[in-house]
Amino acid sequence: MLNHLLIDPLRDQNVRHSLVAVMALALSAGPVGVFLMLRRMSLVGDAMSHAILPGVAIAFLAGGLSVISMTLGGLVAGVIVALFSGVISRVTELQEDASLAVFLLVSLALGIVIVTINGIDIEHLMEFLFGETKAKMSAGKLLVIAVNTTVSLVGLALIYRPLVLECVDPHFLRSVSTAGGAAHLAFLALLVLNLISGFHALGTLLGVGIMIIPAAISRFWARDISKLIALSAVSALVAGVAGVLISFHAQVPAGPAVTLAAGILYLASVVFGPVGGVAWQVFPGRHLEA
Repeated sequence: MLNHLLIDPLRDQNVRHSLVAVMALALSAGPVGVFLMLRRMSLVGDAMSHAILPGVAIAFLAGGLSVISMTLGGLVAGVIVALFSGVISRVTELQEDASLAVFLLVSLALGIVIVTINGIDIEHLMEFLFGETKAKMSAGKLLVIAVNTTVSLVGLALIYRPLVLECVDPHFLRSVSTAGGAAHLAFLALLVLNLISGFHALGTLLGVGIMIIPAAISRFWARDISKLIALSAVSALVAGVAGVLISFHAQVPAGPAVTLAAGILYLASVVFGPVGGVAWQVFPGRHLEA
């Protein structure tokens, strides 16, 4: 049974590509998800994940299933939506989250219309939205995810201090440095990069799940930012590997499989997590007495 569950999938080269891809994605998506959570931008990340679909759809029409063209199309679309939503929130009274919600709906509808009106078959549409069934990933997609992960980790290392300061005390950061604005823009760029990787691995609709859910899991186990980042990456890694194996054996899209695996870890954390978990609140430990 163990051989069937764990060893047999490794005989397929495309499944090996999928496993390495979700491992690489977990290393970068986990930390980005933590900063999304701490900056109260989780819904922004969800909106941005849908906003890349029109760019990917247009790139698909222009270059077919070229990984490079779809990556560039999604990157351009994500950057445009981020810039436009920020501009609208600054020149009007509409808040940035509301502006992003509008772009989310319009972008998702536009992307689906573009790909369906030009005769895309249902298999490719499902791949766009939910990831590839049976965890079949090409070497080209794996290469893009690996490059994006490398750039993301280097970028996070460069802007780590202002990001942490902005999460802890944004007023202090603004009083001592002007790096906050540049760090925010750089963080949005890294977010788009990880969303592109999530799209290639898990589809447009659920690619952000490996970013947001592990961050929420880590919050039930730690308070320190460095521990949150480490636990988020580990949770994303476990959910990613488990989801790819489920996708292979059950022949379901990788996006839902990985998201459900992360959801199981989240429910376990809600119950058993030592930081605010239900079990720890119902049965609190004894406090030390002087």
